[in-house]
Amino acid sequence: MEKKLRILLAKPGLDGHDVGVKVLAHALKDEGFDVVYTGLRKTINQIIDKAIDKQVDIIGLSILSGTHLILCQQMKDELDKRSLAIKWIAGGNIPDEDVPKILKIGANAAFPTGTSIHAVIEYFKSMEN
Repeated sequence: MEKKLRILLAKPGLDGHDVGVKVLAHALKDEGFDVVYTGLRKTINQIIDKAIDKQVDIIGLSILSGTHLILCQQMKDELDKRSLAIKWIAGGNIPDEDVPKILKIGANAAFPTGTSIHAVIEYFKSMEN
């Protein structure tokens, strides 16, 4: 049996809306992925600590607060500071024009507003190959 990705889904910052990330978590679990959800209002340090503790393959940041560029830069800076090579992505309320900026910061992928759950699932499936 092939090993499924272990995915940490996280809600950084003060964003209090987590219905979408919970729907994604359930959909990923239904596809056989091992999913860990951090809960609301986590700092980047808390998210990375949890990723290390749970030995995840990738971190998914769900950001609806409009602070996606700041939080993505914090993620990159903290991973670099700790010399960690954990893959990470960002999704949520992200304008299309910010996707290239997030990728330039260092995310492995960025999913803008309106991305389907199916598209995110297919992305994770492609990582397993």
